[in-house]
Amino acid sequence: MKIQEIAENRNRADQSVLSEFACHNVDAFRNLPENDSTYRPPFALDRDRILYSGAFRRYTGKTQVIYFASMLDEELTSRSMHTLSVSQIARTIGRYLSLNLDLIEAIALGHDLGHTPFGHDGEIFLDQLSREHGTGRFFHNIQSLRIVDSIAKKGRGLNLSFQTRDGILSHNGEVHNQGLRPDKTKTENSLLTYVDLISSGKIVDMMPATLEGCVVRITDTIAYIGQDIDDAIRIGIISRDELPEKAVAVLGRTTGEIIDTLVNDVAETSCLKNYVSFSKEKSDALLELKQFNYKHIYRSEKLKTNHQKIENGFRFLYGLFADDLKSSRQESEIFTHFLNSKSETYRDNTPNLIKVRDFMAGMTDRYFNYILQKKLIPQINNFI
Repeated sequence: MKIQEIAENRNRADQSVLSEFACHNVDAFRNLPENDSTYRPPFALDRDRILYSGAFRRYTGKTQVIYFASMLDEELTSRSMHTLSVSQIARTIGRYLSLNLDLIEAIALGHDLGHTPFGHDGEIFLDQLSREHGTGRFFHNIQSLRIVDSIAKKGRGLNLSFQTRDGILSHNGEVHNQGLRPDKTKTENSLLTYVDLISSGKIVDMMPATLEGCVVRITDTIAYIGQDIDDAIRIGIISRDELPEKAVAVLGRTTGEIIDTLVNDVAETSCLKNYVSFSKEKSDALLELKQFNYKHIYRSEKLKTNHQKIENGFRFLYGLFADDLKSSRQESEIFTHFLNSKSETYRDNTPNLIKVRDFMAGMTDRYFNYILQKKLIPQINNFI
C-alpha cells in the first residue's frame, strides 16, 4: 500500500469521528493555491510550517513573565513552555469535544509568535514607540499573523489556512470570557478589517471563526494562570498561602489541580455544544485568580526592577535602527541579521519603521541584551 493511500485512509478515519461542530479538513482554504500532492492533512501542514519556522525556534529565548527566565533558572516558564502547554491542554479539551486536533495544535503553536522580547512589557514599549512614530498600534496577536503572512520564510509567508490564521489572530487570552461562540460568518475581509481597526486604536474583541480557535483561546488562560503562580513562588514574589481562598476552594491550590479542574469543567460544560464555556462557578473563581495575579505578580515592583532600563533600551535601539535604515548602513544588524535574508518583495514593500518594528519584535531577550550592550559599551578590540 502506497503512503498516499495509507494517509487517505487515516485521514478519513480521523474525520469520521469529528463532532458536527468541528472544522473538517475539507473546509480548509488558503489565499494562494498549492500542490495537492502532499499526504498531510491541511491543518497538519500548517502546524509543521509553524513548528519549523524561525519565529517558533525563538520562543525559547523569550520572556513569559520573568525576564531572562532561561538564563536565571531553566525551570522557569519561557514563551516556548507556555506555548507547548497551551497546545497540550487544548488538544486534551479538543479530544473530549471531538474537534480537529491538527487545527487546534496549529493555532496553539502559532498564537504567540508575534510576542516581543520581555513579554507584555516589551509589547507595551513597542506599542508606545509605534504610536509616537505614526505607524499605528502594536499588538502581539496582529504581529503573530504578520509573521506567518509576511515575515516568515524570508518574507514570503507560510501560506497557512484561513482557519489557522484566524485562530492565531483571535486568541486574546487576556480578555476574560466565561464562554466563546465561534463567528462562522467571518471571511478574509473580517481579518483585514479587525487588523485595521485595532491598529488605529479601536477597542474590538473578535471571536474565532472555529470552535477549535475558541478552545485555544480559552486554554491560553488555563495554561498561564497556574504557571505564572508557580514561577512567582519560585522566585519569591508570593507564597502559595497567599492565594485567594475562595478561588482555591473551587479550583485547587496547585497548578496541576487548577488545570485538571478547568479542563474537566470546560469539557462537561461544552460537550455537544456549538460553543466552549466554563461553568459560572469556575469562571468566577478563575477571574478572581486572574485579578490576584495581576495585582501581586504582573504589577509587582519586585518583577519590574529593570522595567525602566528595558524601556530605555527599546527607545535607543528603535532610534538606532531607524537611522541605520535611513542612512543605509549595510553593516548594521538590521541588514546583516534581518533584511539581507528577506525577499525583495518584503524589502521593497515594507516601510522602514515597520522593518524596525518587525526586527525588534522578533528578538529574544538575550539577543536584545547582547545588541544593546554591543552598541553602548565600547569594544576594546576596536582600539588594538
